[in-house]
Amino acid sequence: MKDGIHPKYGPAVIKCACGNVIETCSTKPEIRVEICSKCHPFFTGKQKLVDTGGRVDRFNRRFKRG
Repeated sequence: MKDGIHPKYGPAVIKCACGNVIETCSTKPEIRVEICSKCHPFFTGKQKLVDTGGRVDRFNRRFKRG
């Protein structure tokens, strides 16, 4: 490997909008994210349907659901 062309790789802190802090390694010392595994609906089990333009309601009426 050539000297002086690679970025410094060191400890980093990832901060989520929910307040979760993860320590890892990266080329950046601090990374901010909007969603992580602590607050993502898939991992928390609190999934909710996002109704865009009434599509979910239209689907339910079409197939006579609830």
